[in-house]
Amino acid sequence: MTTKSLGNPFDGDKSLIHAKTCGCPECKPGDSTPSISLDLKPSTGQQAVADEHLDSEAMMDRAIEGAVVRSVFGHNEHSRRAFMKMMGAGTAAAVLGSVFPMEKAKAAVKESLGKLEKTKLNVGFVPITCATPIIMAHPMGFYERYGLDVTVTKTAGWAVARDKSLAGEYDASHMLTPMPLAMTMGAGSTPEPFIMPAVENINGQAIVLHVDHKDKRDPKQWKGFKFGVPFEYSMHNFLLRYYLAENGIDPDKDVQIRVVPPPEMVANLRAGNLDGYLSPDPFNQRAVWEKVGFIHMLTKDIWEGHPCCAFACSKQFATQNPNTYGALLRAIIDATQYSNNPDNRKEISEAIAPKNYLNQPVPVIQQVLTGYYADGLGEVKDVPDRIDFDPFPWHSMGVWILTQMKRWGYIEGDVDYKGIAEQVYLASETGKIMEELGYTAPDKTYKTHTIMGKTFDSDRAEEYARSFDIGRV
Repeated sequence: MTTKSLGNPFDGDKSLIHAKTCGCPECKPGDSTPSISLDLKPSTGQQAVADEHLDSEAMMDRAIEGAVVRSVFGHNEHSRRAFMKMMGAGTAAAVLGSVFPMEKAKAAVKESLGKLEKTKLNVGFVPITCATPIIMAHPMGFYERYGLDVTVTKTAGWAVARDKSLAGEYDASHMLTPMPLAMTMGAGSTPEPFIMPAVENINGQAIVLHVDHKDKRDPKQWKGFKFGVPFEYSMHNFLLRYYLAENGIDPDKDVQIRVVPPPEMVANLRAGNLDGYLSPDPFNQRAVWEKVGFIHMLTKDIWEGHPCCAFACSKQFATQNPNTYGALLRAIIDATQYSNNPDNRKEISEAIAPKNYLNQPVPVIQQVLTGYYADGLGEVKDVPDRIDFDPFPWHSMGVWILTQMKRWGYIEGDVDYKGIAEQVYLASETGKIMEELGYTAPDKTYKTHTIMGKTFDSDRAEEYARSFDIGRV
């Protein structure tokens, strides 16, 4: 897979972004191998050169020039194309060259990053809005900004993402925040040290019930229900269990909790195989769109600011490819911060809608990312932080996840809560890179969290894990 956003930035006739209306082969049903222009100079009408003919330095030069042009226009593709059409490619390039030292910029970026050990990478993702930064970094050029030619590979579910990551088929992957903790400890898989340098999203999930259950809004009425979650080692599973238990429902005895891949949630709800689910979007909103479900509760109302999905890779990959790993992490942090700005959400919705990404209607994605949505109960809600994006991986969040793994019997024995969280969640490293890129990073890695009105203190993790009336310890 090549990358359309690496095209000629001075060509006003060519879009650098994949969107729902994109006409390139990659976004057309039945086609999967697009071709692109690799010339960064003003178009001369010559035949495009194949991607494999570029070495890593040429790719970096091309990426930096494209990044500069995008930055000049604030990543506004319409403005860029209008300006290039008005001025002409040659004139535009000359104007930019007269005010910006392009060659010095290229040299400075190369020096700061070091020579990339690899430029062609395979990054897996599950098609949900939680993965927005990992996905949009592809069509919107964030990977290329750091000299990387990334293939983002759609993955059916997290068991597949885990197994492909363990097998080395993915260089890095979109994961759920509990997964690298579990993989490192060998919970549910063979133990392999994984690291999680960045959270992708906070909030952004919901409990959805079948439309036939509009009269059952009290969880105490849910005994006998069948619920879906996307993976055992997921915030979805742990938040659903927490919510049920706080309402007196034992998640292991009073209901059934089944693992269902996110793209299959709506179909299972419609078929009556599920009474509800706690799932990532866009499948909560898609259930409303298809009139088979309604949003009972956003997970932000269980835990405001909870983590969900993340960017992770094996420790081996990061150690063997330190410059490539650093470039990839910078691209992810940059894309996450760009996603954090609500003004960018509509543009992002269009970029991640095509079939090779989320394959969802743009209005469905926009309702999720903007927080202006129909709830399936006849109301339109305006919740701007329904989903948000913050890359900082708080150690205290990792400790909370480990307490829930202990509480429900996923891990046993003595647990070094802080030691494991600090080994896997690279908060200090991420904070330094955030500041390097001009973003504000927290000056600490632990804080207290409030879940359904109860305060969690990571200094008392084992006591907390054993404090609940309903649990397995």
